Amino acid sequence: MTSITDDALWEELVTSALLGTDRRTPPDTVTATGKDAPAALLDAAAIHTVRRRAGLVPAPAAARPEPAPDDTRRHLPVPARRRLAQLLADRSAPSSGGRRGTAPDLTELLPQWLAAANEQGYRVPPPLLPALLDAARARTDLRPQALAFAGALGLWLARFNPEWKFALRGSSGGGALLPDVSDEDAVQRLWEEGLFAERVALLAAVRAHDADRARTLLTGTWPTERAEDRLMFLDSLRTGLTDADEPFLEQALTDRSRNVRATAAELLSALPHSALAGRMAARAVSCVGPDRSGDGSSASIAVEAPHECDADMQRDGVVPTPPTGRGERSWWLGQLVEAAPLTVWAERLGGRSAQEIVALPVADGWGEELHAAWCRAALRQRDADWSRALLGPPGTPPQTGPGTSSLAERSKLLATLPDEERAAWVAQFIAAHGLSEAFQLLGVCEVPWSEPLGRAVVDALDIARDAGSYPWSFSGVMGLAERCLDPAEASRLELLTATPDEVEGASPGAGGYWSEAFQRLVSTLRLREAMRQELMPPA
Repeated sequence: MTSITDDALWEELVTSALLGTDRRTPPDTVTATGKDAPAALLDAAAIHTVRRRAGLVPAPAAARPEPAPDDTRRHLPVPARRRLAQLLADRSAPSSGGRRGTAPDLTELLPQWLAAANEQGYRVPPPLLPALLDAARARTDLRPQALAFAGALGLWLARFNPEWKFALRGSSGGGALLPDVSDEDAVQRLWEEGLFAERVALLAAVRAHDADRARTLLTGTWPTERAEDRLMFLDSLRTGLTDADEPFLEQALTDRSRNVRATAAELLSALPHSALAGRMAARAVSCVGPDRSGDGSSASIAVEAPHECDADMQRDGVVPTPPTGRGERSWWLGQLVEAAPLTVWAERLGGRSAQEIVALPVADGWGEELHAAWCRAALRQRDADWSRALLGPPGTPPQTGPGTSSLAERSKLLATLPDEERAAWVAQFIAAHGLSEAFQLLGVCEVPWSEPLGRAVVDALDIARDAGSYPWSFSGVMGLAERCLDPAEASRLELLTATPDEVEGASPGAGGYWSEAFQRLVSTLRLREAMRQELMPPA
């Protein structure tokens, strides 16, 4: 073992080397002087280094990690494995001058590739796992699909690198290797000892098999869970939410975490027969009803917002303090209407349908607030009839329609409709109003886009090109088209890759830019088709 004297000697040698032998006299072990002193100092340091290393006592060997879990999913085909390596490396060279050029953007195709690989049930090639985790660390939008693809091996590896700790707390479970849900001992052991991601995945698996057993697991450890973990566990109850969850959620209304209380109240309000939904309905209908102050010649809605937010309202999830710029009474009203079952309004407003109710005028300027609350209620309760009513006809200008004019609210409402109906509505909207307001709406449509929707987008882009403007204002829609158009549309788009003749009044060089954009679109669609073929299992 190295002595204290040896340590002091080593410090002297290091100090002399740092300051120089001209400014610091070397220790006595360095006998040379003058110009030979530096070389002698280095020789002494080398000898002393060997002595120090030779005197070290080996530390006890650390315990070997448990072997990585087996992954029984299929191996990737060789072409798909090469493609994944290319996507992770992002070999697409940036174009000069800020222009994207005609080459596909590989980074934008990685999420789609991962989704397709997961659908086919492939497992990650181990040599590419570190690069995959690095990509997921840098891009949060990749994490759900990347962790599912990484599987249990990804969780195992993430324990050895602090930069990958996000995988250990991923809400998706990260493809954790779970025990048979019928093995109660194994389930209980993983629930008590597992990583958070494993426990979330386990809770979802047990809940799909036996919802009562899942609630028993959750209630058994609920008081000792951290607030953020309680919130995530509670959020997982959204899938398969039933009236049987009501007693547990009612207890969560008194949780010490405000976010947990708010989530419990939201889930309870999504159960139309829950006691909380009934309480909210009673409060909401006392504030909103038929307007009886007129002459009766036309029906309308009257609103009397609440004057206070009492303790019972707060227990049921009503937040008393509004955001900056919002009035208290309108803030409270919106929360009450949002949490009330939508079925109460037909009885309250004369047996009218959702379309008829939304079309009624609202007195005293409360219409926008009331419609916004109904939008949130339709989303929470996944009510397609109310969503259709609040969306209004796609051909009607949003500002004059009977429902909401907010594109953000419209895109959320569309998500409650069946895929085909959603795509048809957006296609008609684009045909009537063009692409300027369609970006958010396109983002909620099923991929690949249906043929009518794809044709509507391409036709609108063609019209914009013929108008002679630059394509930059449509870059967002063009980027969506690259990721969402059916690859079968590539052949039809070939005609648009040619540079059109410049028309009078057109922006200089706009035709060339449009040609470049359509070339990139066609090449991206063909690459997506090649990726799909590479992921097909061998015959």
